[in-house]
Amino acid sequence: MRLKDKVAVITGGASGIGAATVERFVKEGCRVVIGDIQAKPGEAFAAQFGAAAKFAVCDVTKEDQVAALVDLAVRHFGHVDIMFNNAGIVGAIGPIDTTPYAEWRASLDVLLDGVFFGMKHAARVMKPRASGSIISMSSTAGLMGGLGPHAYAAAKHAVVGMTKNVGAELCRFGIRVNAIAAASMATPMVANVLTGNPADIDGAKRILATLSPLINRPGLAEDVSNAALWLASDESGYTTGHTLTTDAGITIGATVSGPAFAEYSPMLREAGRTGL
Repeated sequence: MRLKDKVAVITGGASGIGAATVERFVKEGCRVVIGDIQAKPGEAFAAQFGAAAKFAVCDVTKEDQVAALVDLAVRHFGHVDIMFNNAGIVGAIGPIDTTPYAEWRASLDVLLDGVFFGMKHAARVMKPRASGSIISMSSTAGLMGGLGPHAYAAAKHAVVGMTKNVGAELCRFGIRVNAIAAASMATPMVANVLTGNPADIDGAKRILATLSPLINRPGLAEDVSNAALWLASDESGYTTGHTLTTDAGITIGATVSGPAFAEYSPMLREAGRTGL
C-alpha cells in the first residue's frame, strides 16, 4: 500500500506501460483516472478496478482535454497527487531530408506538447496543496543519439530538459518532477515495430531478450511501472529533476557482446611496449 489514499492521473493508460502502471498503482492503494484516445478499451479496462478507477477519453494534443482529465480527478477523487505523462507514439520515421513537416509536427504534438499540457495542469492543482509528483516518459533516445527517429529523439530529449527546468521551478511548492528513460520494452507499440503485430507481446519479448545486455532478459512494461511507482511514492521524496533509466545499461555503454578489452592481456604501454 505504498500509494494508499493517493490519486493519480495517467495518460495513455489503456494499454502498454500505462496499463501496467494503472494495475500496479491500484494494487498499491491508489485511485486512478485513466486518459486515452482508445475509448472502448479504456472504458473496459477501467471497469476492472471498480470504484478505484475512472476513464475519460483524452487526446493529449488537445490542452482542454488534458485539463479536463485533471479536473475530473479533482472532482471525482478530491485531489491529484501523481501525474504520469505516459501517452506516446513512435511518430515520424525516416531520413531527415525526407521527413514531412506535417508528420514531424504531429509527432511533437503528442510526445512534447502532451507532456507540457500534463505538467501545466498538474502543477495548477498541485501547487495549492504544496505537494505532488509529476512523472513523464522520456526514452533512452532522449539520452543518446541514434536510438530513435528524429522527431521522437528530439521530443524525448526535450522531456529530459523540461523535467529539469520544471523541477527547479516547482520544488519550492513541494512538487517533485522526474522522468523515466526506457529502452524498447515489450509493449504493443514495440511489438508492432518488431513483429508487425501489436498483440504479439511474446514475440517482442523473444526478440528483445536477444538484444538485451542483461542476458536473456527483455524489458517489460512492468519494469517501467515499478520505476513509476517509486517516483510516485514518498520513498523518492528527496528526488526531483531526475531521469531514471530502465534500459539494462544501454545508456552506460552496455552491449550484448560486452565491452572492449573484456579479456585479460598484458597492459599496454608507450611505444608499443607491453607488461610491467
